[in-house]
Amino acid sequence: MADESQNRYGALAARVYHLDKPIGHSFGDVEFYGDVLSAIAGPVFEPAVGSGRVLIPLLERGINISGSDPSNEMLDVCRAECARRGLETTLSVGTFESIPQDLELSAVIIPAGSIQLLTDPVRVQHVFARVRSALCDGGQFVFDLDPLSTLAQAEAPARCWTDGADTLTMTSALERTDYAAQTTVSQLRYELWRNGELQHTELDRFALRFWGTNEVVLALEAAGFAHVELIADYTPGRQVTADTVTTTVIATKSL
Repeated sequence: MADESQNRYGALAARVYHLDKPIGHSFGDVEFYGDVLSAIAGPVFEPAVGSGRVLIPLLERGINISGSDPSNEMLDVCRAECARRGLETTLSVGTFESIPQDLELSAVIIPAGSIQLLTDPVRVQHVFARVRSALCDGGQFVFDLDPLSTLAQAEAPARCWTDGADTLTMTSALERTDYAAQTTVSQLRYELWRNGELQHTELDRFALRFWGTNEVVLALEAAGFAHVELIADYTPGRQVTADTVTTTVIATKSL
């Protein structure tokens, strides 16, 4: 079955991501995660840190956060942006299974639906157990989910960005939707153009799995989390409904 190893985030993908979602760009998540973590004294870990869109603003708020990502190219952007701001943290190449087990983490965060890059339910259970093991008593696992209805949505149109003399484009074509497995696989094509001439192309296959809310609660309880809270659209106290755009899950390790 597909998993996040297909989602390579090479050099062009990392550049496009940084242009489209620069450091601090927020869907409401940067502020929400900052508020949730502001009362936490211990270390925080983000296992899909990407270019640092969320991690860097959290560092700037004084939160003790480190992270990893399977893409060297994304980490290169994150390191450069940290250096430009005079920020220091530990960044490493790693998958979701690479969450450190020796830090007694106060929180593990996965914003922006990146948990959906895990498409194998058995592997998800393993990762959930690894997260729980890495957390201190009372530690929190906080992550975002897109609605299950996203499975039926059409692909986004082609997009382009201008970066100095360069034009970067991205087109996406849906390869397949598996409603039984709740997964999609898309083919992404990134292109770099300069002075009207194509300079470089990257092709990626991008796989995602979507979750029902009851399903994710049961999976977390099976992994041993004592309390699971669902929050709609980064608004504490707002219940998840059919109109919710983003569901944030906060799972707490029992004391």
